[in-house]
Amino acid sequence: MGVIYFLLWSYLIYRILGFLMRLATPFLLRHMSNKMNDNFSQNKRSKPKKNEGEVSIDKMPKRNKKSNNKIGDYVDYEELD
Repeated sequence: MGVIYFLLWSYLIYRILGFLMRLATPFLLRHMSNKMNDNFSQNKRSKPKKNEGEVSIDKMPKRNKKSNNKIGDYVDYEELD
């Protein structure tokens, strides 16, 4: 008899949670959508507007080490048909 009660309660809890999630999902999605929209708007406002044609360098590139051309020999090759 205990197994039947367990299965009955498990089924009821499963159905109730499914119903509640069906009600809560639109609110959660709307909240997440509004939050992402606010973050996007805030990021867009924080960047300064640049005039067309204006060039700005945000980061200097790293300087590469000078290449050592004495590493290998040039090998001339012929194409085979």
